[in-house]
Amino acid sequence: MHTATDLKTRALRRIGQFAALLYSLLSYLFFLLTFLYFMGFVGNVGVPKSIDSGTGLAWPWALVSDILLISLFALQHSLMARKSFKDRWRFIIPAPIERATYVLVSSAVLALLCGLWQPITSAVWKVESPVATGLLVALYWLGWAIVLVATFLFSHFELFGIKQALAPLLRPASVNPVFRTPTLYKVVRHPMYLGFLIAFWATPEMTVGHLVFALTSTLYILIGTHLEEKDLVTLFGDNYRRYQKNVAMLLPFVRRNSGSED
Repeated sequence: MHTATDLKTRALRRIGQFAALLYSLLSYLFFLLTFLYFMGFVGNVGVPKSIDSGTGLAWPWALVSDILLISLFALQHSLMARKSFKDRWRFIIPAPIERATYVLVSSAVLALLCGLWQPITSAVWKVESPVATGLLVALYWLGWAIVLVATFLFSHFELFGIKQALAPLLRPASVNPVFRTPTLYKVVRHPMYLGFLIAFWATPEMTVGHLVFALTSTLYILIGTHLEEKDLVTLFGDNYRRYQKNVAMLLPFVRRNSGSED
């Protein structure tokens, strides 16, 4: 028989679990809105301020500002993704909302990048052919489609923290991570990052500002992927090492040979 204190404790725990789920859902909603804006920002479509629009600082200071903004995003994203940081972070943030908090902070920094970005509109290249322009625009949206599909090939809602918040309510049996390589992951080890690279570079009109964004983002993706690969080797061991030898990291059909990487 449960005492009044037990019932009160259970009720408070349940309220806390539902609050964690609500927090995770709101974080996910903020991410969706921010990411949709970011797609328009990079592609110069459908948003009030894009990568090439608006007034900004003179170009030397604009360049410094933009690199600092990307560096801030890269630092936050990489630091909070490291296991050592997560282990300390969980002393402050409960485990069910740890991932949602990461998503929320990452989305806020991304929104800051979009809002404070300084355009540098000098042209690097401009495609005149309507056919070539159409192909590049199609390639741009293909990149985002690859990103979206890649998130669902494993667990979209775990990636964004909703599954973790649901777990205390549903009480599913805990299982160890299973190494799988569905669909796109048989072509490259990191299809999501490949999608980002395609979207960042596929443009019929490349400005200096867009080029700075594409170059620095590419550098960050390469560094971040290298760090992530170390974590995956630690997690999956020889299974992942064999995967590294047989499947390209980012460039399809370019395989790793004798310790080199694509």
